[in-house]
Amino acid sequence: MNRRGRVQPLLLLLSLAVVLIALSIGKIPVSPEHWKEILLGRMDTSAPQWVALVQIRLPRILAALLIGAGLSASGTVFQGLFQNPLVSPHILGVASGSAFGAATFILLGASVPLIRIGAFLFGLLSVVMAYGLGRFHRRSPLLMLVLSGVIIGSLFSALTSFLKYIADPMERMPTIVFWLLGSLNNIGWQDLAYSAPSMVLPLFLLWLYRWRLNLFSLGEEDAKSLGENTELLKALVICCATSITASAVAISGVIGWIGLVIPHMARLLVGSDNRYALGVSMTLGALYLCLVDTLARSLSGMEIPIGILTAVIGAPTFALLLRRAFPGEGEP
Repeated sequence: MNRRGRVQPLLLLLSLAVVLIALSIGKIPVSPEHWKEILLGRMDTSAPQWVALVQIRLPRILAALLIGAGLSASGTVFQGLFQNPLVSPHILGVASGSAFGAATFILLGASVPLIRIGAFLFGLLSVVMAYGLGRFHRRSPLLMLVLSGVIIGSLFSALTSFLKYIADPMERMPTIVFWLLGSLNNIGWQDLAYSAPSMVLPLFLLWLYRWRLNLFSLGEEDAKSLGENTELLKALVICCATSITASAVAISGVIGWIGLVIPHMARLLVGSDNRYALGVSMTLGALYLCLVDTLARSLSGMEIPIGILTAVIGAPTFALLLRRAFPGEGEP
């Protein structure tokens, strides 16, 4: 088995170990003896360890794995589609649109399910607006799509800032700010059941079409000359990545850097071939967010917003990756 073939199984084993550790760590620790009782069916379902493990930590960790894999996959396919290593899943304005939708519903006093629905719908709306605006220039459609995403994202960011300005500083404002910082707190089985389909199905489609993403490295015209329907493939990639990102932002808030940094790490491990890079990126993203979420709820008595940790860890990591990918003069 070559190096590419060994990386994925090793990462899966490492992810399994991290999940088991994450399930055991918390204010109510789960010891090996507790694990034995749970696996043998001897533990009462009302026991603190059972409640902490099954009702609180397990859905949260599964959400972390799914969101991490989804954001990493979206970043990988967007970087391949636009042929730009600085592209992230939020490039088309989906995060800004979702943030505005959530802030609007929070300001209106809506329930948590409605806030998440509003965030998801406004995230989709932002991409539709960016896609529509980018269609006006047909000579450079991908470039115009990125620029349109920047425009729409800036617009929704400004609108979100306005909502924070007029929000009640004692009640609504802290809720909006905490949501924007990103958190996996209070995610239960119901939240996971509602959000998983709009993430799992697009991830499966991206996995099926991963080899076709390599055609974009040839350029859109060359891909067309090989018989590929580039417009259909581009629309499929954008729709899948948007659904994944909007769903992730809707249940966790804005979590940055994962979709930017993790694809670079995957390409350093297995190269730029998306047949291998996409799967490795998904596994690395799931592993990374599970680790960061465990740190967020374990480092202090008060939970740290996960978006802060991903930025604190992601920024220097990205700098190191750039240094390795583009060494300066006199370096190997």
